[in-house]
Amino acid sequence: MADDRSSKRPRTTSRANGESTFDDARIVALESEIRTLRLQLLRSDAENERLRGQLQYFEGRHEALPVVTIKPTVDISRLDTGLVTHIVSFLGTSLELRNLALTCKAFGWQQPATGLDLSLAEQVARQVVCSGRNDVEGARITLSPYVRGTTTWLLILRESERPLKFDTLLGRGIEHTNERTTSFLGDNTNTLCTAVASHYVMESGIHYAEFQITEGNPFIGIVRPIPNLDPDSIVRPMPNLDPGRYDGHFSFYDRSMRDDFLAARTVEWGTGNVHMCDYDCGNGAMSWTSWDNEGEDFAEWDGMEGCDAGDAVGMLINLDEGALVVYKNNRRLGVMKDGLSGSYCWCAYDSGTSALTIERCDPPLA
Repeated sequence: MADDRSSKRPRTTSRANGESTFDDARIVALESEIRTLRLQLLRSDAENERLRGQLQYFEGRHEALPVVTIKPTVDISRLDTGLVTHIVSFLGTSLELRNLALTCKAFGWQQPATGLDLSLAEQVARQVVCSGRNDVEGARITLSPYVRGTTTWLLILRESERPLKFDTLLGRGIEHTNERTTSFLGDNTNTLCTAVASHYVMESGIHYAEFQITEGNPFIGIVRPIPNLDPDSIVRPMPNLDPGRYDGHFSFYDRSMRDDFLAARTVEWGTGNVHMCDYDCGNGAMSWTSWDNEGEDFAEWDGMEGCDAGDAVGMLINLDEGALVVYKNNRRLGVMKDGLSGSYCWCAYDSGTSALTIERCDPPLA
């Protein structure tokens, strides 16, 4: 029997004119699309092979390319000096000005054109110090004169930013124990030594200082500002105060020196008669003097409580109300003395061995 292959094909309807059926046209289109895709695939394989060969070629001949760094430069000399100084004045702090001085020679080297032989950073520091804009509200900060070659206006500005320190030490056997001069150690037997924050003068408002006791039982309090008691001071506005008279011993309760203390009276003292007042850390007692009478007055007060090494004594002076308040380890003991008026400085003294640190901070919350 003859092999009739046409009998196995699927039957489709056809038109009388012999045109291809719809299925046949679809098959032809798909076969053409497949041929196109195969051709594209062959071209893609060829391109990949070419790129792979180039990559292997460059990997075998790799050379490090030189790195070129372009440093931008600015001609600062073309800028107006007054404008630059005005912009820099908004920095204000000694740390910011020091970093500025280290930036470039134009900011850190001397500028003879200013007439003061000061660098830009030094000139701005001088303006800040002389303007007094860094002073604490209600307090007057007195700074060392700009006279020594080792002293710079940046250092003076730095000094004013840390206003509380024991800058004046009087008597024998007393010395600072840190570079910031906020701590002192007194080691005396039967003699008195005294430390004063004499450059920080409180004239109005509320001021708070914390005294950390590390050894002994010192006396802590306030005293009238008497400038330049330091024997090494350059200027002495009190010629009657001979340093030899307190060699080895100094106390603001010394009767032989009261006339000298009163001779330093200024209008800033006001009309109050409390010139010295302190708190005995040993038993919590209070003593004060007016320098006008023959002796000192001792008194007990409500809240009286002693302290030991490791305790922190807080002192709050409210010059608007004329009160001196004592705190122990952030706990309010009470008003130790009232009737205060005028200007005062923080001070501390002892006749034995004691160590103390002073710090200005915010008062404890009620």
